[in-house]
Amino acid sequence: MINPDLIRKLEDTIQNVPDFPKPGIQFKDITPIFLDPKLYEEVIQDLANFSRGKIDAVCGIESRGYLFGIAIAVALEVPFVLIRKKGKLPPPFIAEKYELEYGSEEIEMRTGQIKPGQRILVHDDLLATGGTTEAAAKLVQKQGAIVSQFSFLIGLKGMDGEERLKQFNAPVHKILEY
Repeated sequence: MINPDLIRKLEDTIQNVPDFPKPGIQFKDITPIFLDPKLYEEVIQDLANFSRGKIDAVCGIESRGYLFGIAIAVALEVPFVLIRKKGKLPPPFIAEKYELEYGSEEIEMRTGQIKPGQRILVHDDLLATGGTTEAAAKLVQKQGAIVSQFSFLIGLKGMDGEERLKQFNAPVHKILEY
């Protein structure tokens, strides 16, 4: 269960930036969290507690998924594996393409960093449409590992991201929803 005090603190800290990066978008600026080490630690503990004893590794999605994902892995004493944008990792790697409203993107993961049968937490800062997260989960599955959980700092309502992830039969944890 989410701590209502943590939710209140985050809502007071995260800044809404209207019309960024384009008109009509209400950007949620999470950077003020990093100015408050105690609040950051509370976020990490909440995210880590969701996964404690249930995962063998954390896969974080570039780049904002690293901001919390690495700390979650350290708190749980499990490995952290990078999922990066195309062209950023040396071989050997595997790739997964996904569609965006304006085209397609591709993400990559080095092979051999997770093992078949391992239980994996896929983490990112924000869940919107779920396209990037779905692609990351497919990378995990391509290596024979199990997507056992997803976690996010923020979930956006009405974007169908959580619906898109149901195919993986894994719990989804979001601290905040807008």
